[in-house]
Amino acid sequence: MRRPTTWRLRVRLDDRPGTLARVTTRLAARDCNVLGLSVLPVPGGVVDEIVVNTPADCAPADLVSDLRAEGGRCVAITRADLHHLVDHTTAALRAAGAALQDPATTAEAVRLLLGADSVVPADAETDRADDGGHRAVVALSEGTTLVARRGWAPFTEVELARVGAFGEVLRPNHDTATAVITRTGAGIVLRTGTPTDAEAVADLHARCSARTLFTRYHAGLRTLPRRWLHRLLQPPRGTTLLALCGAEVVAIAQLIRTADPAEAEISVLVEDGWQRQGLGTAMIDRLAALARAAGHDRMVAWCLPAEAGFARAATASGLPVAIRREDDVLRVALTVRAAVTADRDQVTSIPTQK
Repeated sequence: MRRPTTWRLRVRLDDRPGTLARVTTRLAARDCNVLGLSVLPVPGGVVDEIVVNTPADCAPADLVSDLRAEGGRCVAITRADLHHLVDHTTAALRAAGAALQDPATTAEAVRLLLGADSVVPADAETDRADDGGHRAVVALSEGTTLVARRGWAPFTEVELARVGAFGEVLRPNHDTATAVITRTGAGIVLRTGTPTDAEAVADLHARCSARTLFTRYHAGLRTLPRRWLHRLLQPPRGTTLLALCGAEVVAIAQLIRTADPAEAEISVLVEDGWQRQGLGTAMIDRLAALARAAGHDRMVAWCLPAEAGFARAATASGLPVAIRREDDVLRVALTVRAAVTADRDQVTSIPTQK
């Protein structure tokens, strides 16, 4: 025998007095208990969201039949959780608080806030196609964009405005500077790079040895071409992290999205005199936090076979590291978020009857 189940329904009802009362009367006749009711404004009217607990002998199709009998249109139904019974203001505040405390929870906070099936990082330049309202693009910062998808019901304008405000709350947090102490006791500030750092970054490269530059760029450089500065400090698909001692940039790292939403590519350049002091490891740790916040599962770096510094720093970070050789270079992969396997909610989507 099936146990009582809690369902979340969305339906467009005719704007006539008594329509919603008749719906609840029908549900009560089936011994259903209405736990929550919300009204969501949408273009041309409103959508009613009803959270209802049903007895064992009540099937989802029975609920849909009752709604349609009272003129309900665009009916969608899915299983509900307890968090669907929390008011939207409380849910939004909890999501923002969790993401501010731990950026690694940002993607999951967005998923819960929207009731989405999935939230993954995506390139905004290629994720603009219309999907019938079942996809929402969330810009958290200039370099981080998440795409949420929900199959059982399209997102409403109210929900999109709510998650937009959520992104505004988080936006300053991604650029917050952090301080680290090297093994020699020096204080270093890690922060996001900006175009105003161009001269300092150029000076960093000028101070690096040819060997250090070759290790980072896999090419024979003595100075950094000026045309590279803009791309280094404002990568179109990622974030640049700087390490500063006073006003001097002593290291630079990047996190770049790839075609695989689960994976981001990283690189680190540390000035010769600052190497072997834990600075590379500190930057990898910070990149890992940014990667988790953007919804990535792993970071990948490409190193020369003779390059031991990056692998040593990656191992010291404490993250799971896997190294393999591909086409005369080493692929160093760091797992930043453990895979989670969970049963999917049962989802039922019922098209509009014409």
